[in-house]
Amino acid sequence: MIRTEEMLLNVGPQHPSTHGVFRLVVKVEGEIIREATPVIGYLHRGTEKLAEDLQYTQIIPYTDRMDYLSAMTNNYVICHAVETIVGLEVPERAEYLRVIAMELGRIASHLVWYGTYLLDLGATSPFLYAFREREAIINLLNELCGARLTFNYMRIGGVKWDAPEGWIDKVREFIPYMREQLDGYHGFISGNEIFLNRVKGIGQYTQEEAIQYSLSGANLRCTGVDYDIRKVEPYSIYDRFDFDVPVGETGDAWARYKCRMGEIEESLKILEQAVEQIPEEGKVLGKVPRIIKAPKGEVYVRIESPRGEIGCYIASDNKKSPYRLKFRRPSFYNLQILPKLLEGENMANLVTILGGVDIVLGEVDG
Repeated sequence: MIRTEEMLLNVGPQHPSTHGVFRLVVKVEGEIIREATPVIGYLHRGTEKLAEDLQYTQIIPYTDRMDYLSAMTNNYVICHAVETIVGLEVPERAEYLRVIAMELGRIASHLVWYGTYLLDLGATSPFLYAFREREAIINLLNELCGARLTFNYMRIGGVKWDAPEGWIDKVREFIPYMREQLDGYHGFISGNEIFLNRVKGIGQYTQEEAIQYSLSGANLRCTGVDYDIRKVEPYSIYDRFDFDVPVGETGDAWARYKCRMGEIEESLKILEQAVEQIPEEGKVLGKVPRIIKAPKGEVYVRIESPRGEIGCYIASDNKKSPYRLKFRRPSFYNLQILPKLLEGENMANLVTILGGVDIVLGEVDG
């Protein structure tokens, strides 16, 4: 029997395929991974501890920097938590603007994943196409809030300001354009033999394992679990929209790919309904005290981010700053299954599996 020496290899933290400053120490025997140890914390900012010395309105910009590909949903979850514990009412037009902003952000986030994932696997062109469409979304969100990445548009009680004149029409025009491009993505990649050989049957796990590891988002739904918080516990005005939840069956990288591509289509459905239903005028910020003091108690809210369930827990002692604040960050939880998936795998499949989990390190490290 031929035996080779075991080697320890550092994958990252300075490596494009780690999708951020993520270090993975792998023990390999030949080309086979025997053990994988994730090392996180290179991007740690201490957001939760810093929040204890900030007023509630001051916490919002810190959430932009967690999942920096999905700042709108991060903004929303902290606002939603404060509104819940304080009992604030949000104007209807503001809720529609929030949903439109979040769903545009969801599509943009999945486009970044699609482009970078295919780049990991050796395909350059999909990255360029995905970022072309993402740029159209970034331009829309830039018009809405004045930023291109750390959007910071949500406010406790509503949104920062109303959409500029003609902006809703631009969103309406974007929907059929994105649908056409999405069809092109499928024609270009989804049936590609090389791509299918790289993802089918790779990084596979069962429903039970997904639940045991507290996976959420596409990482949970790829196993056949029909679970989307927008459906099972509707927040904001999501109960007004007709959309489906893409669900896979095989629990592998291919199923996760199909789920995320399906989510882009469903987000377009939500946007299509939202731009038709949004009131033509109305307030975009409710009655909010100048200094917000949450009553004594605690609250936990959760929403569906592009990467899964993001939650916000607030413990209040009736002051203008939280006594304790905690985020449930989906990338952190989804990452936990990685050592199990990599054990016994070929080194060539490492980036396929890691990229398929879709982590953002700002959210992993907090």
